[in-house]
Amino acid sequence: MNLDRAPLTGITVVALEHAIAGPLCTKQLADLGARIIKIERPQAGDFARDYDTRTLGQSSHFVWANRGKLSFSLNIKSPEGIKILKRLLKESDVLLQNLAPGAAKRLGLDYSSLHSQFPQLILCDISGYGQTGPYKDKKAYDLLIQAESGLLAVTGTEQNIVKSGISIADIAAGTQANAAILAAIIQRSKVNKGAHIDISMLEAMVEWMGFPLNYAHNGQAQPERKGTEHPTIYPYGLFQCKDKSIVFGIQNEREWNSFCTNILAKDNLVDDIRFASNALRSQNRESLKPLIKEFLLSCTAEEVIKKLDEHKIACAKVNHIDEVWQHEQLRFLKKFALTKSPNGNIETMLPPGNSNLFEPNMGPIPELGEHNKLLLEELGYTDKEIEDFVLSGVV
Repeated sequence: MNLDRAPLTGITVVALEHAIAGPLCTKQLADLGARIIKIERPQAGDFARDYDTRTLGQSSHFVWANRGKLSFSLNIKSPEGIKILKRLLKESDVLLQNLAPGAAKRLGLDYSSLHSQFPQLILCDISGYGQTGPYKDKKAYDLLIQAESGLLAVTGTEQNIVKSGISIADIAAGTQANAAILAAIIQRSKVNKGAHIDISMLEAMVEWMGFPLNYAHNGQAQPERKGTEHPTIYPYGLFQCKDKSIVFGIQNEREWNSFCTNILAKDNLVDDIRFASNALRSQNRESLKPLIKEFLLSCTAEEVIKKLDEHKIACAKVNHIDEVWQHEQLRFLKKFALTKSPNGNIETMLPPGNSNLFEPNMGPIPELGEHNKLLLEELGYTDKEIEDFVLSGVV
C-alpha cells in the first residue's frame, strides 16, 4: 500500500506545556505528523516526568502524552531564553501553552504581544478557567474541575461521590484544543492569518456534561448518582454473576421481550404492567432487580455473556487493566505498537483515527533536553554560543 505523508507534515508546534491537557493535545498533533517542540525547564523538565516510575522506570503519564516530540530545555524566564524562543516562533505555525495563570502574559507570550510580530502564528491558550473573569487566577487541577463542572455531582452512588478514574477534565481540554487547532490551520489557509484560541478546562468539561445539564434544564432535578446504573434506563449497568460482574443494557422493547423470554426464561414479565416500558422499568427497578439478580447469580459471567450475545443484547465483560492489554479485539486489529524511550521500547496503543492514507507518527519519547543542540543549530547558533547557553543555564 502506498501511503501519503501524514496530514500535518510541515506544521511546527512550539509547546510550553506540562502535566496532561497541553501534552495530550500536542501528542495528538504529533500522531498526525506535526513537528512538536516541547519547551521544558532546564534540569527539571515537565513535572509530569516525576509523577511515578511505573513504565520502565519512567512516568506513566509522561510516556502516555509525550511520544513523537522534540525536547528543548530552555529557560524562558531569562532574556536570552526569550530571544531564542522568539527566533523559534518565526519558523513555527502554532504556539500552545498551558502555563500557570498569568505566566504567558508576564513573559510577553500572550496573543496581544505576539500577534504583531507573528501575524500568521496560531496561539492556543489552555487554562483552568479562562484568561479573564473572576476565576482566571485560580489553580485548576483535574479533580477541582471535575467538582466545579458538576461531574462529581452525578458520579458515584447515593452515599458516595466518586471522581473519574482518569484525568477526564485534562483529556477534555486537550481534545477540544486539538480540534480547535486543526480548525485554525484550515482557516489560516483561507484567510492567511493566525488566530487566538482560548480553551478552559471548565468549558471543555461542561461541554461534555451536556446530558445532565439538559436533563436538569430549567431547575429540574439533576440525575441521581446511581453508581454503574443508568439514571433513566433499566436494566442498564453492572450486574453480579456467580463468579464475577458483567455489564449489559436493554434499550428497547424488542430487547426487553427477548431478555425476558430467552435469558431469564420468565415470559410472564413481558406482560407485567410494572415493566411495560422503559420509564416504568426504571421507576420500578427495585422490584425488577431481585428477579434479574436471582438468575444471574445462578450462572457464570461467561454463560450469561454467551446468551446475551446470541440474542443480540448489548453486553460487556468488566476487564481489569491487564486484560485490556491482551484484549482479543485490539490484538486482532493490531492496535499496539512499540515506541522507543530512553529506557527501552514500550508497547503502546496506536491512535484511534484509522486512515487508509497514512500511518501515524509513533516517534520516541524524548529525554529532557535531548534535542537542544539540534534545534539551536537549526536556528543558526554556533557551537560557542551553544556552549555559553549551557554554562549560563539558558538551556
